[in-house]
Amino acid sequence: QVQLVESGGDSVQAGGSLKLSCVASGYAASSDTFAWFRKAPGKEREGVAAIDTGDGSTYYLNSVEGRFTISHDNAKNTLYLQMNSLKPEDTAIYYCVACGTPWCPPSGRIGDYHYWGQGTQVTV
Repeated sequence: QVQLVESGGDSVQAGGSLKLSCVASGYAASSDTFAWFRKAPGKEREGVAAIDTGDGSTYYLNSVEGRFTISHDNAKNTLYLQMNSLKPEDTAIYYCVACGTPWCPPSGRIGDYHYWGQGTQVTV
């Protein structure tokens, strides 16, 4: 059973930085596509960034490109999201998600992802 546990959410001033972490467990596959989604009050969930841990390819939402960086440590089975130059509009619950199926290109399409963490709150 795949489990995703996020941490690192906090309150930070505009212009500040945060680093989110997500530990994945219960995996049989050697690689997968992971992503960070967020849900702000009154808005739809949106895919922020994604990474294919097999080939390292990534996807970023336009509004976070250049400010956020997604990465993965295979040895620790941990996904990260480094967030810099944070803006009030980045305020949301951030979810770690995983595809869980073969051939899953990094994307912001919510339907591509089958496993979700509980979320961590980021307030700017």
